[in-house]
Amino acid sequence: MIAVNNLSVQFTGTNLFDNVTFNIADRDRIGLVGKNGAGKSTLMKIIAGQQNPETGTIVIAKEQSVGYLPQEMIPNGSMSVLNEALTAFAHIDELETELQNLTQQIADRTDYESREYEQLLNRHHECMERIAMLGGNNRREMAEKVLLGLGFRHSDFDRPITEFSSGWQMRVELAKILLRHPDFILLDEPTNHLDIESIQWLESYLAGYKGAVLLVSHDRAFLDNITNRTIEITAGRIYDYKASYSGYVELMQERRASQMAALTNQQREIMQIQSFIDRFRYKATKAKQVQSRIKQLERMDKVSIDEVSTESIRFQFSPAPHSGKIVVEMQDLSKAYDTNKVLNNIDLTIIKGSKTAFVGRNGEGKSTLAKIIVGEITDYSGVYKPGHQVTIGYFAQNQAALLDGEATVFETIDRVAVGDIRPKMRKILGGFLFGDDDIDKKVKVLSGGEKARLALAKLLLTPTNLLVLDEPTNHLDMASKDVLKNALLQYTGTLIVVSHDRDFLEGLTDTIYEFRDHQIHEFKGDIFEFLEHRKIESLKVLEAAQKAEKNAPKEVSANKLSYEQAKERERALRKKRSEVSKVEEEINSLETKIKEMDEQLVQSPEIMATDPDYYTKYQKLQKSLEERMYEWEILSEQLEEMENS
Repeated sequence: MIAVNNLSVQFTGTNLFDNVTFNIADRDRIGLVGKNGAGKSTLMKIIAGQQNPETGTIVIAKEQSVGYLPQEMIPNGSMSVLNEALTAFAHIDELETELQNLTQQIADRTDYESREYEQLLNRHHECMERIAMLGGNNRREMAEKVLLGLGFRHSDFDRPITEFSSGWQMRVELAKILLRHPDFILLDEPTNHLDIESIQWLESYLAGYKGAVLLVSHDRAFLDNITNRTIEITAGRIYDYKASYSGYVELMQERRASQMAALTNQQREIMQIQSFIDRFRYKATKAKQVQSRIKQLERMDKVSIDEVSTESIRFQFSPAPHSGKIVVEMQDLSKAYDTNKVLNNIDLTIIKGSKTAFVGRNGEGKSTLAKIIVGEITDYSGVYKPGHQVTIGYFAQNQAALLDGEATVFETIDRVAVGDIRPKMRKILGGFLFGDDDIDKKVKVLSGGEKARLALAKLLLTPTNLLVLDEPTNHLDMASKDVLKNALLQYTGTLIVVSHDRDFLEGLTDTIYEFRDHQIHEFKGDIFEFLEHRKIESLKVLEAAQKAEKNAPKEVSANKLSYEQAKERERALRKKRSEVSKVEEEINSLETKIKEMDEQLVQSPEIMATDPDYYTKYQKLQKSLEERMYEWEILSEQLEEMENS
C-alpha cells in the first residue's frame, strides 16, 4: 500500500493542494482527474519520488516498487528496440548472478547440518522462486509479447531505437515499465503515444495486472474501461469516489448540487438568526437570547462550495463555402519512404458533407495520406485530384511544433488574419482562453494544451469547406475536447479526422477507413461498431458460417443462418476449452514434479553435491512450467474473448 499523508504543495504563492491524504491499495485502479493546472502531474511526480512536497509524507513499503511514465520525457536509449526492452530485466540478471554464487557455495560445502548451510539453501530457494515468478526464463518471449501489443512489428525488434520517433520511444519506455512488474504503475497521459489497437491491448493488459494502477488521462473510454475508483483534485482538496470516470461525473454533480442546497439552507438560517439579533439587540429582556444567537453564529461551520471552473473554449466554425460534390478523389495512389512502402494503389473518393475517420496502427500511413490531401506531400505515384472549389483547413499532428516559438500569441494570429477578421482577433483569442495578459506571451512558454488551442484558433481565420484534423485532441482537456466535438458536429463542410480517441470519434463520423498492410478498408458506421466488427473478424469464429452463407441458396432463412453461426461458435469454444484443459493438466503435472524435487532437497540437501545434474533438471522443469503458464495465459485470454463475443 502507498500512504499519502497531509501532502501540501505551493505554486506561485498559492496552494496547489493542501493537506491531501489518501491511500492506494495493492489492487486499486484509480483515475486521477481535475482541470488543467490542478496538480495531477505534480502529485504523480511526488508519489514516484521525483519531486518533494512542501509538507507531508509518502509511505511505501520497503519491498514494494513503483513504475512511472511521465507525460513527456526524452528517452536516451541507444540499443535495438528489443535489447532496450530487455533492460527491464536487470533485476533478474542480478538474481541469477547471486543464484550462481549460491549454487557454487552449496556445492563446495559439506557442513550439511549447520545453520549457515540451511540459510544458503533457503536463500537459494528464494532466488529460484523470485526468478520464476518474474519470468526469468521467459524474458525474450515476454518482451516480444509486450512490444507487439504496443504496436511494434517483429521487423522492428533489431532496429536501433534512435530510428524511431519520440512517441515510439515512449512506447518502449512503457514496455519496460510493464515488463518490470512493479507493485504500482503510474501513467500520465499514456494514450497520447498510442493508436486504438495499442490502447485496447493496454486496457486488456492492465485489467489483469496484479499490482495497482494510477492513471491521468483525458480519454474517457480508457478511464472507464480500466478504473473503478476516481480521485478528483479541485481547489487544493481531493474527493475520492468508488466509481469509474462516468460514475464519478454523476456523483460529482450530485455532490455539488448537495453543496449548493446546503449553502442555500445555511444562508437562510444565518439571515433568520441575524434578523433576530438586529431586532432584539437593544431589548434588555432579550439580551440572553441575543448573546446565545451571536455565539451560535460564531460556532457555525460555514458551508463552502468547491471552486468550479467556468472557463472553456468557445467557438464555432464559419459556414463552409460551396464546393463540388466530390471533394477528394484518388486512383492507384502509392507512397514510399526510400524502400519502405506505406501506401499501395489506394483508391479513395470522399463526397461533400461526409464525416470520415482515419484509424489504424501508427506508421500505417494515416498522417501521410492526410498530408497528401492537404498538399504537404507531393512525391507520390498515382492520381490525386482535389474537388472543385475545395478550400482546406489543416491541423497537423505536430501542430504545436510548427508554431513559431519566438512569436507572441497575438503575432501568431495577426500573421494570418485578413480583412474583416482583424478587428475580431482579441475576441477570438478570448474564446480560446487567451486573456489580455496572455496575448503578449511567446509561444515557446505555452503549455501543450495552450499551443493546441492556439493552433485551433488559427483554423477559424479562413472559411474552409474541408477540414483535415490529425490527432486534434492531444493535449486538450475533456472540456475543450467536448467543445471541439460539438463545433465539428455543427460544421457544414467535409471532415477528415485522424484520431485514436474513441470517445471523441463516437457519433462524430459516419465512415471509417482502416489503414492496414499498405491498404485502406472502408467501414460504414460508428467507431464502436467498427471495433466490434474488427473483434469478430480477428477471432474468425464466424468464418465457416460466412462461407456457408456465401454458398447457400438465397432463400436460406435468418433462423437457419443464426443456428449455423451458433453451432460453429460452440464448436470453436469446445476446441479452445479442450486446449486450455490440456495445458492445465500439463501445468499440474509439472508443479507436482517440482514439489517432489523441493521436498527431496529439504530432506537430503547433500543431493546438490552428489548429483551435479540435479539443479539442471530442476531448471528445465521450471522453464517448462513457465512456458506452459505463458501458453495457458494466451489460451485463456482467447477463450475469454470468444465467450464474451
